[in-house]
Order: sequence, then C-alpha cells, then structure tokens
Amino acid sequence: MSLPLDQARAAIRPLYRAAEPQTLAPLVASAQVQRAERDAIVERARGLLADLRSAQTDGWVNQFLQEYRLGTEEGTALLSLAEAFLRVPDADTADLLIADKLGDANWRAHKGQSASLLVNGATWGLVLGKAMVGDESTGVLRKLLSRAGEPFVRQAVGAAMRLMGQVFVMGRTIDEARKRMEDSENRGFTASFDMLGEAARTRDDAARYFEAYQKAVAAVGADPARGHSVSVKLSALHPRYETAKAATCVPELSAMLIELARQAADAGVQLTVDAEEAARLEMSLDIIEAAARDPQLKGWDGLGMAVQAYSKRARPVLAWADSLGRETGRVMQVRLVKGAYWDSEIKWAQERGHSDFPLFTRKPATDVSYLACARDMLAASHIRPAFASHNALTVATILEWAGDSRDFEFQRLHGMGQGLFERLVREEGYHCRIYAPVGGHRDLLAYLVRRLLENGANSSFVHQLADEDVSEEELLADPVEKVMETGGSRHPSIRLPSDLFMPERCNSDGMDLDDAAILADIASMVAAMPAMPMGIDANVSGAISAAQSAFPAWSATPVEDRAACLDRMADLLEAHRSDLMAIAVQEAKKSIPDALSEVREAIDFCRYYAARARSDLLPIELPGPTGERNVLRHEGRGVWAAIAPWNFPLAIFLGQVVAALVTGNAVVAKPAPQTPQIARFVVALAYRAGVPKGALQLVTGGGDVGAALTGDPRITGVVFTGSVPTAKAIARNLLADDSRPLVPLIAETGGLNAMFVDSTALSEQVVRDVIVSGFQSAGQRCSALRLLMLQEDIADATLEMLAGAMDELVVGDPADPATDIGPVIDKASYDRLMAYRASQVDRMVHSIAVPDDGLFVPPTVIRLDSLDDLNTEYFGPIVHVATWPAGKLEEAIAAVNAKGFGLTMGLHSRIARISDMVEARARVGNLYINRSMIGAVVGSQPFGGEGLSGTGPKAGGPNYLHRFCAERTTSTDTTSAGGNASLLSLED
Repeated sequence: MSLPLDQARAAIRPLYRAAEPQTLAPLVASAQVQRAERDAIVERARGLLADLRSAQTDGWVNQFLQEYRLGTEEGTALLSLAEAFLRVPDADTADLLIADKLGDANWRAHKGQSASLLVNGATWGLVLGKAMVGDESTGVLRKLLSRAGEPFVRQAVGAAMRLMGQVFVMGRTIDEARKRMEDSENRGFTASFDMLGEAARTRDDAARYFEAYQKAVAAVGADPARGHSVSVKLSALHPRYETAKAATCVPELSAMLIELARQAADAGVQLTVDAEEAARLEMSLDIIEAAARDPQLKGWDGLGMAVQAYSKRARPVLAWADSLGRETGRVMQVRLVKGAYWDSEIKWAQERGHSDFPLFTRKPATDVSYLACARDMLAASHIRPAFASHNALTVATILEWAGDSRDFEFQRLHGMGQGLFERLVREEGYHCRIYAPVGGHRDLLAYLVRRLLENGANSSFVHQLADEDVSEEELLADPVEKVMETGGSRHPSIRLPSDLFMPERCNSDGMDLDDAAILADIASMVAAMPAMPMGIDANVSGAISAAQSAFPAWSATPVEDRAACLDRMADLLEAHRSDLMAIAVQEAKKSIPDALSEVREAIDFCRYYAARARSDLLPIELPGPTGERNVLRHEGRGVWAAIAPWNFPLAIFLGQVVAALVTGNAVVAKPAPQTPQIARFVVALAYRAGVPKGALQLVTGGGDVGAALTGDPRITGVVFTGSVPTAKAIARNLLADDSRPLVPLIAETGGLNAMFVDSTALSEQVVRDVIVSGFQSAGQRCSALRLLMLQEDIADATLEMLAGAMDELVVGDPADPATDIGPVIDKASYDRLMAYRASQVDRMVHSIAVPDDGLFVPPTVIRLDSLDDLNTEYFGPIVHVATWPAGKLEEAIAAVNAKGFGLTMGLHSRIARISDMVEARARVGNLYINRSMIGAVVGSQPFGGEGLSGTGPKAGGPNYLHRFCAERTTSTDTTSAGGNASLLSLED
C-alpha cells in the first residue's frame, strides 16, 4: 500500500465496474488463511458466539429479529408502520395507516414472548391496534377499546413506535446521547455520534445539518478525554452533491469540511466522513484530500473516512488513504464497513444500462473483500483501522491477524452486536466504538428501516444468529471457500444490466453520467458536433407513391428478415449514440441526460418490436372441428403516415416508424418542423440497416404537410403523437372523404397529469419526484406533472421544501453538463407559457430566476383556487397545486378524472389500500406509485393514454404491433377431396 498518491488514485477508477471474478481473485488470495490459522480463528469465533448468544436476552434488536422476522407479515408490517407513522400529522390518515399495516398480521402470537420488556411493550401497542382494526368482532379487549376510541389506539401504536426508536437512536439530542453513553451497558465503549443527516434537499436543510454537526463537535469537545467522535455525511451538507455539479459542490463541501475539521482539531475530537453512494466516491476523495492538505490541520490525526467493503474499489481506496496520510504527514482514521446501499446500487445500475455493478453481488464476496481490506489496513503505516462488524468470524480473524497489537478498534451499531465486544473491551483491553445515531424519532425512521433491512437480510450474520435453525458450522463457514465454490461469479439471480430483458432482447447500453471523465467527454463531443447540412426530402405525393410501390415487396419479406433490420438498426444507433445525443442537444434543446435517455429508448423500441414481431406475427393455428384448418395471419395494411413530435424527435419518431415497418407496412414519416435533422440522420441509418428506400420515405414541414399526408386516400393508417387539437384535426381529415376506407388512427396526446400525495408520504421523496416529473425536460413531456394534489395537512411544509429544492435548479445551456433545465423548443411556446405565467402572478407560489438571453421559462408553481381553474395543458415547466382534505381522496380523483384526460397519474402514499383504491379509480393509461411520473421503459411500462389523451394501444407494449396489421383468417376444409386423414391416423 505504498504507492505515490497520484498512482494510488489512478488505480481506483479501473475497478469501478470491473467483472466480479477478476476483481475477487486477488482478494481471495489475500483473505485466505492456512489450516492451523483457520482452526485458531474458528476456535476464537466459537467463544465470541457463546458471548453473543448469552447476551441475546439483553439486545433489543436481536430480540426484534427473533420476534419479527423480515420475511413474515409481522416483520414487513412493522417496518412499514415504523417508516411512516410518526410523521403523519392527522388522525384520519394515521387510522388508515394503522388499519393497513396491522389489520392482517398476527400480533397476538408475539404477545409476552420476548424476554425484553421494551419488545413486549411495543408488541402490546401493536396488539391493541390490531384489536381495533382487525376482523375480530367480539371480546372484552375490543369492547374496551371501542369505548376508549381511536385516539387511544393511535396513542398505543405511537408509543410502540417510539419504543422502537430507542433501538437505533442513542438520543434525541447530542446531550441526551452523551448522557446515555454513560449508562452501565456502555461502560468501556466510546461513541461516534451521527446527527442523522441523510441528505439535504434545500440550502436550509444543509445549513441546519451543518449547525447540528458544529454543536455535536462542541458538545463532544467539552470532554475530549472521553474519546467520543463525530461522523459527518457530506450529502447532508449540500443539496446538489452530484457529479454534474462537482465544480460548485466540491469546493463548497471542502470548505465546510475544513471548517468542521478545524473546530474538531481544536477541540480534540475525531471527525469521520461517512461513506456515500458509489457515484459520489471520487468527489468524496477530493473533499477529504482538500481537508487533509489544509495547512491549519497539518499533523492532526483526527481526520477519518469510511470505506465500504462491498465496493469493488474498496482496496485501492484504502491504498489511497494510506498514501494520503503519508503525503500529508498524518495517520488517517479509517472505518471499514460492509456497505449501506446495496439494493439501490443494483437497481440503479440495471436501470441506467451500465456495464456492470460497482459492488459485489454475493455476501461471501463482500466478506472476502472485507477480510482482504482488513489485512491491508493492519499492515498500513498511515492508517489507524476501525473495523465495523457484528460478525464473530470476521472479528476473530482480525484478532488473529493483529496478534498482540491493540492499535486499532472495533465498531458496532447502537442496539446491535451486544455481547460480541464486552469481554474484549472490559477484560482484554481492546477498543470498541458504538456508531450512535442522534435525532428525533420522527427523523430517524427511514434510517431505522434501512438498518433493519441491511442487517436483517436473510444472509446477514445478525439475522442468522437470531435464527435457531442455522447451525454454528454454517455461521462460521469460511467465506473464501464459498467464493471459490462459485468461482467468484456474479449471483445468478442478479442480472447484468445488459441482460435485464433476456432472453427476449438485450438492454440498451447506457453511459455512466456520474463518471466525471465520461461526462466531460460527452460535453466536449456535443460542443464539437458541427451543424448538419439541410437535406432535401420528398414531396408528399411523390413519397406516398414511392412507398406504395415498395409496399408489396416489403410486405412479402419474411418477418424474420424485417425483424433483423430492426436489430441492425439498434446496433447502428448504439454505434452512433454520441452523434445522436449531440443532435438532440443542439436541435431539440435536450439536456445531456435527456439526450442519452432518448437514444436508449429508441434502441429499446427497435429491439423490443423486433422480438415481438418474431413471436406475435407468425401464423396462428386456431381451433375447429376435425377436418378443418383455421389460420390467423397478421399482414401489412399498406402505407402508414407516421407523424412525430419535437419533444421526442428520435425515440417517438423511430418507435412509430419501426413498428409500422416490422409489421410489413411502408411508411411515410413526418418529423416535427422544429426537429428535421435528427429524423434525416436516423432515416439514413435505417437504409444502412437494410430497410428499402422505397419502404421508408421522409417528408418535412408544418401542419400543411401533415394535412396533405393524412388527407391522401392512399394512406392506410396514421400513427401520431402530439396535441389534442391536432389529433382531432387528423381524425376529421381521415373521415372527410366518404369514399375513403376507414383508416386506423393511433394517437397519443397530452394530459392534465396529476400526482396525489397523502400525509404518509416522505416529503423528501415527494419533492424529488415533483422536481423530476414537473421540471425535467423543461416540462416538455406528455407525461409531465401538471397538477400536484396535496393533502391539506402537509401542503405548506411540502411546498416550502419544494421551493427550496427549486432554488437549486440550474437553468441554462443544455450542452452544459451542470444544466438541469434548458430552454423551451421555440418562440411560440415561450410566448404562450410566459403569457400564461403573467396572468397567474397573484397565484404564484414560487418561481426562480433564469438567464435573460434565450427561451428560458422559469420553473413555476401556481396555487389553484379550484380545479375548475385548470382545463388546458400548459406544455412547459409549470406545476399547479391544489389540496384535498383528509378522507376525501376518492372525490379528488373523481374530479381529476372528470377533466377527460387520461395519460399519467402519480401517487405518494405508504398505505397499500390507498394504492389499491387509486389503481381502481384512476382513469389513466399509466399510474406511478411512490416514484416519478416520467421515463416509461419500453417493454416494462408500456406508454399511452385514454380519453382526451389518446386512443391506444400502448407504445412499447405487447399489443402495439397488432394495430398496424390487417388480420386475415383462412379456413380450409381438409376433407373436400374425400375422407378425413387425421381421423384415419387415430388408434384405439
């Protein structure tokens, strides 16, 4: 671990998404032990296990894991209730939440079973709640509670939740936490106090957390001899701690960390920077290095950092920390943990189409990584190790490797691992620090749930220890042997992002926009992309004639060959991804992330429709009597007109085109007049992919071109995405000529898309999803949020947080990676939106400043006096807000349904029965629950609306291709020549 600092830093990046077996190979070699050493480790681990088990009756969490296993109804209900209950301000919603979470669980089976009075006390609160909301209709308890009423039940459940709060929170304030550390149960231990700053959404949040850390350092510094420390989470100190904002957030966070570190150094307090998500690692290292190089902190050994062993980069990060300590003349305090964001990291990588995962997918692999890292830390010259673990085998291994040394410490979570370290601390002279969360019970519960899930997972040591069916041999199994048995392979149930939709199709490749180097390359590429020359497109009549001539041959082309063209098209799109992104940024004014998403969606459309065509367009044998053969075929109709919008000039344009082509139709495609260049580029790629030039014709222009196209009687089908008025005009045009055959129209239009939020929702999540749904892409998505429907009880607080988050948005040049919101598409859109904003100035809740030069519409929130005030979609970054009283959600949904639109709807609620009710009542094509309302994924979330929002079928869904086809059935009498051969072949 003695590399120069620059070389140590350079060694980190290559392992970011490296293949799991290759990454594990050197770790396995380092973690392996000889037979005699293994025997000594296991023997020591058995003693630690005995200590742990003898302390089972003293540990809150051990008993909760025994009483409420996470795979049971009770365990799930407990987590769900704990996550939401204490933040619900109104009685009606609290009662619904209690009924939803407690009604079906069997709490009586747990009553009085635990040795802990606190566990039993919490269980009694849950029993009382169940007695009121369950199906039991008789009994003294129910009668008593019926007289006491629902307030009594709420108080009982609230008491149970507050008792649960004591599991993981050392104290509600830093002074209370310090006092609790003096209890006899903590004798000999020190603490690292964490102020529970999970993430700041606003500058006010960040300022409040920074002040809390300052107070914590001051309080701990009042008695430095006690040896307590403070842990700092950088994401709590800045609302935009993101790679795209590194130019601003890294210097600001560096300054804040240096200020805290100077205060800590003066007070004699150790300060540890907590680990964050994988995307933030490189920035975190920059910030830590800035603090380490601060002249006023020279020689101070109290600066620390946490490293997550599940990360493939953990080992080189430790080498970097050792090099940093050597170069800056200090010993770095390094805490090694398993990792806290495993499930989220897996999902993010799959969603974003990354090449691999940034972490290991099997628990034994993380255990091996932990041991290899631990060995490196013990050997490092400028690291003082801290090993955070509740695993007896891990602890025993470290003790064996450390020999007689005591120059390190162990760490455990408050409320967990009791019994593992007491003898080591009080009798053998080892040091153990308790990771001690500090904060009010209302603020801690998201943290509580994450910790329970992290440490209660079926494969975790803590959960296995609480499971009497797991033997001692299983608990102490060698993780190196487990890894070697699998060859270090990825977990078979966790698909690589590229394989997410296999065997049907490959997932589109993404680009890691959280990688600063990749982001910089994209920005340079976009800036260097020359303007495309204007093309010459066919006139409408000539294009239709050419397509009509090409139709018979193309329609007769086998489905497999047509599908192969789409697959080749997807590969070409992937090869030209950078070019397409650059055109989308320049022509359609898309931000870099939006441009990437659009290219990926276009690729997914090609591969999905190719796969569906192979399975859905083959002849289908239908049932009938013996001696008769019935076959259903799907064939092309003729020439389709595909009319695409400017807001998705690649994905929607190409999705329409390839759907029509693969079903055997010829296509005349018309892009929006604002975005012809990307259409020309992609049509050229289609020809290279093997689509005959006659079968795909391009025409450009405005509404007059569209009218001429749809009005031509040779057009046998129209697929359109755009405004409601234009869709209706097309429908009228198709019916204007009585002699014309009836022509199918597939139309997807906009909507007054509403998001409903009740008081169980987590405000931070709501605000995040409102920002994304309402303002991303400058609000220029059909699915974008137009109407935010808040429960009255939480409206003011939610809007306050929303305003603060809006203030952090960056409006500017879409080619700049730091930009969140670019300009609207053209002057006509700008003028309409700005005129509407001016008419609503008295009802404006919040807006932000934007550059003067350009078509930038300020993101705006407008408060409605009544839902009657909004009947038109305003296609831009404008979100309207209305409220609904508790208990009146159904009526609010009915009022939104009555507007006649039906594209998207959102719901934020922790009550499953509310979700079920909204799903049953919502008259929309796409309902999104506890997430944003945009970004439908091809094949996973087919997209399209109803009513004023479209005709269906849904794009990217299993029923889409059939609408482009003519269905033809052939019935053949196989006995017409005499006899029934199929009957003659039957045997008795």
